[in-house]
Amino acid sequence: MTESDPIIYAYRLRGDGSAEQLDSDFSMSEQGDPIWVHLDAVSEISGEWLKRETNLGSYVIDGLLAEESRPRCDVYPHGVLIVLRGVNLNPGSDPEDMVSIRIWMDHERVITTRFRRIMAVEDIVDQLEKGQGPTSTSHLVARLGFQLTERMGPFISQIDEEISELEDVLIAADHEQNIDFRETRSELLRLRRLTIALRRFLAPQRIALATLAGVERNWISPSVMGRLREVSDRVTRITEDLDEARERCVVIYDELSGRMSHRMERTMYLLTVVATIMLPLGFLTGLLGINVAGIPGAESKSAFWVVCTLMGVLVAAEVWFFRKKKWI
Repeated sequence: MTESDPIIYAYRLRGDGSAEQLDSDFSMSEQGDPIWVHLDAVSEISGEWLKRETNLGSYVIDGLLAEESRPRCDVYPHGVLIVLRGVNLNPGSDPEDMVSIRIWMDHERVITTRFRRIMAVEDIVDQLEKGQGPTSTSHLVARLGFQLTERMGPFISQIDEEISELEDVLIAADHEQNIDFRETRSELLRLRRLTIALRRFLAPQRIALATLAGVERNWISPSVMGRLREVSDRVTRITEDLDEARERCVVIYDELSGRMSHRMERTMYLLTVVATIMLPLGFLTGLLGINVAGIPGAESKSAFWVVCTLMGVLVAAEVWFFRKKKWI
């Protein structure tokens, strides 16, 4: 493929798990085994290629090249348009910024488009090159959905482990007073925002896959429909896991906020007690420090120590009184 060619991959499925890689000058109108074409939607000539090489309607082409699109499944008399999402596992990328793949499927071809590299597509290519790939167009789409979903598994497990670590930190906070609540809360908010962002796309993806699994076409075999239902169920479980993770984040956040409020209240209470104890002492020292004649003990060398002793006795009396009232 040349640099100006919008085609990233082009294969003719042989029906036995292997595929023949096609040259850039192939024609979509050629009769034979089903064809899979993977296009770069960023290329400016992808739209021209689709209009020239396919008989797809403008609404389908627009759907294949739309930059922003939520997961969905649109069923037409001659084919199906599917939009799916996956976790962004590209190096240096934010997993929260999910990648998307747009798919047109009919009985003789699959056309997929992407704006960013998708690992699941490369998984399918590796399977085809090893002779273990999909055998039909519907099987190919089912494999794509399966690979996208399976690659989410480790990332969802990582989120669950990070939330568990935060729960452990919260438990340790009962015994350790040097826990950084601000850092913990910041990490918790990040995880909560991540689960919300992932669920925002996975919830409609579950519906899209369920819709696809219910499409009745003679070129979609029962085994493929069963696989699509399995993928839909897997996405449902992931969505439920995200709901549980989000609820755990809410519980941890509430508990963390309560701990922070309790710590602040204890600190303010301690400062109030200290200020209350020091208030009479401040009054006495202020009274004895006024610069007027007639202050008792002004001429006595032992007056300073007498005053210090009296203030010590006063502090002891205040502490005894506070303890008796159970204020401290």
